[in-house]
Amino acid sequence: MLVEQLKENYFFAVIRGKDKDDAKNIARYAIKGGIYNIEITFSTPEADEVIKELIEEFKDNKKVIVGAGTVMNLNHATLAINAGAKFLVSPHFSEELAKYAVKNNVEYSPGCGTVTEVVNAIDSGAKIVKLFPGGTIGKEFIKAIHGPIPDVDLMPSGGVSASNVKEWRDAGACAVGIGSALSAKVAIEGYESVERVANEFIKALD
Repeated sequence: MLVEQLKENYFFAVIRGKDKDDAKNIARYAIKGGIYNIEITFSTPEADEVIKELIEEFKDNKKVIVGAGTVMNLNHATLAINAGAKFLVSPHFSEELAKYAVKNNVEYSPGCGTVTEVVNAIDSGAKIVKLFPGGTIGKEFIKAIHGPIPDVDLMPSGGVSASNVKEWRDAGACAVGIGSALSAKVAIEGYESVERVANEFIKALD
């Protein structure tokens, strides 16, 4: 089941490329480093083409799952799904996007920051609910939500670092999104730095 594979992979590489090649290189080195959920954001130029090309490139690697992030509207969702995206992530909750995702049999993870939004997301079919912005909401929010709603799968995005990722997992996060931290050293150290950072995150959970 897709959701179980996403949770088993645990880390989502949230990729905001400067252009197509930048996004693809960040993705490639994230995968080399052991991060297999690849979220290409629509703040990346030609994001749908990046998704399509990565899916083709890694079609023989069963661990790799490519989806779309910063999905703001139905146009983004349509482009992503037509490109083959297996999941959609947005910074907000949209009932329209939720219905569209269910209709097209793709996972939708909306960004939520309140209990009401989380419940609305679950009721609309979301299996993994994104907590955004994670650094602002904080780890205690997960524990608080799991009191009345113990079975909800929550994925923080924003505010996750190699130094605190274990704390997020211990608080109950089913997965985490990693964005700027992955590519922060590319300008100085090259794309190999993405692989090293990915490794640091994985080792931090061991």
